[in-house]
Amino acid sequence: MRGTKKSSNLRRTLGRAALPALAVMLVGFFGAYAVFGANGLFAYGDYQRQLARRERVYAALDQRRAVLRNRVALLDPDHANPDMVDEMTRKQLNVVRPDEMVVPLR
Repeated sequence: MRGTKKSSNLRRTLGRAALPALAVMLVGFFGAYAVFGANGLFAYGDYQRQLARRERVYAALDQRRAVLRNRVALLDPDHANPDMVDEMTRKQLNVVRPDEMVVPLR
């Protein structure tokens, strides 16, 4: 008789402690994820490196865009740059006179 009373007290105590234990484990899981997870505190340094890398890529793209914008402005039909038109025409048609020397700029 004595063993069943002790067993039921233990069972009742475990039943009452189950919900708070589950809540503590859940809070611990989310706390650990906030520090170690993919978006956690330790991932912050990686985000900074990615941001710096992307800013360098965007700066290079902005520079390339400025070069292309300048070339488009030089080819404007209303007031085209004659040297640019001549260069583009010769490049597209592959036309060079025998007495000319081609000097690649890149």
